[in-house]
Amino acid sequence: MDLSDTQIERYSRHILLKEVGAKGQKKLLEAKVLIVGAGGLGAPAAMYLAAAGVGTIGIVDADVVDLSNLQRQIIHGTADVGKPKVQSAAETIAAMNPDVKVVTHRQFAYSANIRELVRPYDFVIDGTDNFPAKFLINDACVLEKKAFSHAGILRFNGQLMTYVPGQGPCFRCVFKEPPPKDAVPTCRQAGVIGAMGGVIGSLQAMEAVKFILGKGELLTGALLTYDALSNRFHKVKLPPWNGKCAVCGEHPSITEPIDYAQAACDLRK
Repeated sequence: MDLSDTQIERYSRHILLKEVGAKGQKKLLEAKVLIVGAGGLGAPAAMYLAAAGVGTIGIVDADVVDLSNLQRQIIHGTADVGKPKVQSAAETIAAMNPDVKVVTHRQFAYSANIRELVRPYDFVIDGTDNFPAKFLINDACVLEKKAFSHAGILRFNGQLMTYVPGQGPCFRCVFKEPPPKDAVPTCRQAGVIGAMGGVIGSLQAMEAVKFILGKGELLTGALLTYDALSNRFHKVKLPPWNGKCAVCGEHPSITEPIDYAQAACDLRK
């Protein structure tokens, strides 16, 4: 695959980087990334991956754009209110970069379809905002041997970690199982500052780019947290993989994804 003159100009700032170059840009153009949730995290992640020239971006979301989404979900505009989020996101990406193929999945992610959804992709971005969906994505990615970026945002805080098969603990290794339903406030209940999605979603996009390029240090075995009010990032070293995890351990008890009860604010928002 040779880069066209237009692509050389479009990605010139990438090509100048020794960590990327023309070879790395070709890797990006050939890569496939799935984003589950076209909301506060998925919106900026999708836009930066599209701008970077990731060749295929899959987007999973069953919801339509709501006016309350626009405070943080920057891939959608006022004219998109009432439109399916996957359609709105695909139209925005098409206007940004014609090199990118968008595969839309207007559906909820469940145990019955999540493995099929993640299977064709090289990397998965968890853009959901509830624990049942996050465990669902984690377990599917572990079972399908797919790398993925977990993230969460609430109020003025955010966190993220990356799982790569064979390179550290998965999300379930760290958090074991979802908390009781309604035990943790949701974005709809507690609020979230809009720019937090941009900060953390962009970091998820960066993790995907680094994984595709095979460059840099990923957040495997570490949890990165960000407190916007104190303007502090903190990188926490996670316990090492010990082989006892219910899904990625030596003797797993979970062999298929599980549908846990959803909290009030599900992956649609």
